Amino acid sequence: MADINISHPPMEQLQDLEYCIDSNPPWPETILLGFQNYLLMLGTTVMIPTMLVPLMGGTNGEKIRVIQTLQFVSGLNTLLQALFGTRLPTVIGGSFAYVIPILYIIDDSSLQKITDPHDRFIHSMRAIQGALIIASSIQIVLGFSQLWGIFSRFFSPLGMAPVIGLVGLGLFQRGFPSVGDCVEIGLPMLILLIGLSQYAKNYRPFKDIPIFERFPVVISMLAIWVFATILTGAGAYNHRPARTQISCRTDRANLISSAPWFKFPYPLEWGPPTFNAGHAVAMMAAVLVSLAESTGGYVAASRLAIATPPPANVLSRGIGWQGVAILLDGLYGTLTGSTVSVENIGLLGFTRVGSRRVVQISAAFMIFFSLLGKFGAVFASIPFPIFAALYCVLFGLITSVGISFLQFTNMNSIRNLTIVGLSLFLGISVPQYFDNTLATSGRGPVRSDAGWFNAFLNTIFMSPPLVGMLVSVLLDNTVDVVKAKRDRGMPWWVKFRTFRGDSRNEEFYTLPFNLNRFFPPT
Repeated sequence: MADINISHPPMEQLQDLEYCIDSNPPWPETILLGFQNYLLMLGTTVMIPTMLVPLMGGTNGEKIRVIQTLQFVSGLNTLLQALFGTRLPTVIGGSFAYVIPILYIIDDSSLQKITDPHDRFIHSMRAIQGALIIASSIQIVLGFSQLWGIFSRFFSPLGMAPVIGLVGLGLFQRGFPSVGDCVEIGLPMLILLIGLSQYAKNYRPFKDIPIFERFPVVISMLAIWVFATILTGAGAYNHRPARTQISCRTDRANLISSAPWFKFPYPLEWGPPTFNAGHAVAMMAAVLVSLAESTGGYVAASRLAIATPPPANVLSRGIGWQGVAILLDGLYGTLTGSTVSVENIGLLGFTRVGSRRVVQISAAFMIFFSLLGKFGAVFASIPFPIFAALYCVLFGLITSVGISFLQFTNMNSIRNLTIVGLSLFLGISVPQYFDNTLATSGRGPVRSDAGWFNAFLNTIFMSPPLVGMLVSVLLDNTVDVVKAKRDRGMPWWVKFRTFRGDSRNEEFYTLPFNLNRFFPPT
């Protein structure tokens, strides 16, 4: 029997968020919050080149050049997205979704037969650049043609909740499993982070500055980083297994000694890209994965920035500029493609600050430290288990944001329960099956004679958000659609589809410099 005294009715805006998308903290806080965002994005920025460059035959010097380039282009793409894309406070950075097609390109027989490691690295990089340049056209076309906005008409709160949830849940392997790689660093980091942000948040050693609520990430990271440096200097890892040394040591990658003092990344630094149809098709799968991840990420960021869900034309605009970001990745040679940084979205809610200006400042830090190689390499030497402890909290927060969209639906409906449950379960279970098969046999479940086809399908089905989107959107739009219109949450959601549907959209998403005159909302 229904209780008429509902204590927690559905709310469009989250409570306790102190700064929204277009309000800003004082400048000292804004700068430190931007630096905190910069530190957080370093985990993925360092991890991808560290994993892939040695497989291509690259040296430590080439690895730090790739890291610097990825930082620089991430800063550039973040600024472009915040100014002209969705205008949401999202960081655009490197994505693990591109690893499978990149490995396929690296293993190409025509590249593997190159005996000189340096030449093999250069030719592999050029092949990856060419694939990224061609594949970027998918998001550019879907975005700027408004096709993705048209497709978004099939979205509902019920369909998007599992997608956003899987944006966080799908990254679980980068959480505690990586913390366990160096538990004496990762576990204290996790405990300190939770302690400062949840239990000490109301303690203010400096008047009127909620230091532990705003800056738990930078305080925890610096404290545990110093602890890890002491352990490394004391010889705690001198005779430990190689994997432990890679995970725990602060001097593990020779990044500081290999980094130049100053380096300005520029397009085609590695030479002219090479183009191969098979490589491009394989890379297109990663671009589609990035499309699904970013769609969920943008909707989650809008909720954590106290903004309305992005209208169809704004979502399309953001995807179009993200396609431009992938094009820049290909031109500059970042080794991977771009997507929305999930951890930085989680940081919006964790610090209760959804300000666009904070993210723009973080982009400035990315560009600045990418130019000053030695200084950037110092921060890049932070052990990955420290980042993994952060991911445990921030990815979990994104998952909860996805679940929060279910308040606008009828979760007493068996139809809705089935769709959400099946989407979440298959979104985790199917990628796990593909991942396990890849780990045990070195090849994914798709094993045709066409390597590009294998890489394409294995990439698609190893993405939890994309699998979840395929299941949830398909079922939500084919099972009892007319009868379940209210149960799906459409009466609440439909007003956010168009730019003119809610008067607040103009405040949140209007382009700067009066550009809406030339690019009017459609």
